[in-house]
Amino acid sequence: MNNDDTVAILNDLIEISKDGEEGFRTSAELVNDENLKKTFLERAEGCKKAVTVLQNKVKELGVNYPAQSGSVLGSLHRGWLNINMVLSDNDSTVLEGCERAEEVAKDVYTKALEQELPEEVRRVVQHQYEELLKNYELVRNLRNTHDATRKN
Repeated sequence: MNNDDTVAILNDLIEISKDGEEGFRTSAELVNDENLKKTFLERAEGCKKAVTVLQNKVKELGVNYPAQSGSVLGSLHRGWLNINMVLSDNDSTVLEGCERAEEVAKDVYTKALEQELPEEVRRVVQHQYEELLKNYELVRNLRNTHDATRKN
């Protein structure tokens, strides 16, 4: 794999991680539950750190301007969350949206890991993928718990 291909993959990961950061921040603003707000803000910070690591990797590969923002799809998803919250006014909707967003991020990271990345880049991407899986499990468990609580 050449340098340009590696940078393109890293920039895709930067975009999806920025989407995660912005998505978790938006979610924190939308939910009523204070524990969810705190959790979402913590996850946003984790995504922000991941972005910084990925941007530094791009710079190490000789590119001075790594991706700086999320994707259009991420912006649309956050808009969808805002509209749905106005219509439904419950935290479950936000949790469902977060879970879907984390599924998309898992797919992007999985595709990146299927590529022939330089070993140092692969280690970083693998580590971030494992953290993403923890986020996904956390969000899924929070949604399941929240749904079960609402039913009782």
